[in-house]
Amino acid sequence: MTYHPRKGLAALLLAGSALIAPPALAQDSDTLVIARSMDVNSLDPSRAFCDTCQFYLTAVYETLVTLAPDNQSLVPNLAESWEVNDDFTEFTFMLKDATFADGSPVEASDVVWTFNRLKNVKGSPSFLMDGLTGAEAVDAKTVKFTVDAPNSEFLNKVSAPYTGIINAEVAEANGAVSDETAAEADKAEPWFLANSAGSGPFQLASYSPEAELRLARNDSYYGEAPAFSEVVVTQIQDAVSQAQALETGQVDIAMQIDPDTAQSIRSGDVTTEVIPSYNFVYIGFIPGAKGMDGKLTAEVRDALASAIDYDGMLDFTVGGNGEKQAAPIPNGFPGTAGLTPRSQDVEKAKKVLADAGLSDLKLVAGYPNDNVYGVDFNIMMQKVQQDFAAIGVELELKPLTWAVWRDELGAGEWPVTAIYYAPDYYGSGQYVAYFGMIEGFPWVGRASVGKPELVVNPAEADLYAKALASSGDDADAAYQELGEAMMEDAIIIPLVAPNLVLAYRNDIAGVRYSACCNLPLAEITRN
Repeated sequence: MTYHPRKGLAALLLAGSALIAPPALAQDSDTLVIARSMDVNSLDPSRAFCDTCQFYLTAVYETLVTLAPDNQSLVPNLAESWEVNDDFTEFTFMLKDATFADGSPVEASDVVWTFNRLKNVKGSPSFLMDGLTGAEAVDAKTVKFTVDAPNSEFLNKVSAPYTGIINAEVAEANGAVSDETAAEADKAEPWFLANSAGSGPFQLASYSPEAELRLARNDSYYGEAPAFSEVVVTQIQDAVSQAQALETGQVDIAMQIDPDTAQSIRSGDVTTEVIPSYNFVYIGFIPGAKGMDGKLTAEVRDALASAIDYDGMLDFTVGGNGEKQAAPIPNGFPGTAGLTPRSQDVEKAKKVLADAGLSDLKLVAGYPNDNVYGVDFNIMMQKVQQDFAAIGVELELKPLTWAVWRDELGAGEWPVTAIYYAPDYYGSGQYVAYFGMIEGFPWVGRASVGKPELVVNPAEADLYAKALASSGDDADAAYQELGEAMMEDAIIIPLVAPNLVLAYRNDIAGVRYSACCNLPLAEITRN
């Protein structure tokens, strides 16, 4: 995840429309209770894009292939096998015998319909289908995809939870559309907030925004039945409250405990593991924001990035429990081994600002008032504010609710923001597709606010095409060049890649971190 700002219906639906079941207790052996601050923007697979969405969709909708526990290898899921042509432009999948929750078979036509809808609905994850030119049901159990240019990462994209296969007949009956009119004609998003149409081991039972997400076991599941009849994700905002709920047995798993809070847990009934993750938090510069008028040039952005004390940031935010990250591609992904993280250079920053006549620069930072991956955004931005002040830049902090932040980001209300990113699959191309300064890509629109000439880097389009046409060492080399180019853009400045804490009651087994799916619910059991 992933968060792509988008105004979904999640905060609007179910406010008084349905009775929500009372909270479950973790002591109920057949119910798994999870604490987290939910960031749901939608539960529609073609529109959802968030960390909570990742593990929800993985549990309810199955992808063609998925990521193995090593977080790099692809393994069969709905597809039992697949073939790729030599130039990475044709991908053919052979489906296994599987059924949707209503008992109907999963067929190639459902796969074609799902991918076309994902492409055409123009939701947050639609970029995963960029370049898709053909989707063909060869027969009931064989589907073939064609892309417009070599794309060695397409197979990895198919493991992203947003590509989970939807029961086309059920979805269409409830307002879903897959053709070129879908962006305007598709009206199914409210239905998906109260219903599901997948083949996974769980189904949606109910959802109450900012309160609770409840899943029920799919009793018609064709595969191995999950251990729990019910999974309840309950809204608990901060790490300390999540830890308290875990210690007292109110919840089985707490998803957002930071390493410092983990050290404070004294209960012998709780297990905590601190592990590396591929998640990171970053600040983003918006040169097209109101009142900037050419002030945030590439040189000035680089100077501001040079003002940041990255070692201090690591200690200040996560107590050293994490890593510095060079580019907006996470450590350990293809092309990152040769990248050198930024370092602080206050004198350089002061000189560049003085030469630009901006020694008294004033900026505003709008960001979500949240704690993500154990990083309190207010604390993180206070550190940025302090570092900017050392070079004479005044930074006003503006913590916002998620809804207000989404609205103001698109309007260019402030020139600095802060947010986070988690992978949707194992592969560096997704970061170029989101953060690359290539015409039409998401962060070009966000940073330029309608003036792409402020930020577009023409070299990146060619480098990206080169990377997608390559594999192995050649792809790694191309992604390293892209990482270096994105560092030169100085639009996205990674601040810290926090370690992840897995925190759960001792009678819970099977908890692991997945780079595509966050927390694979179907693997979890109670001893």
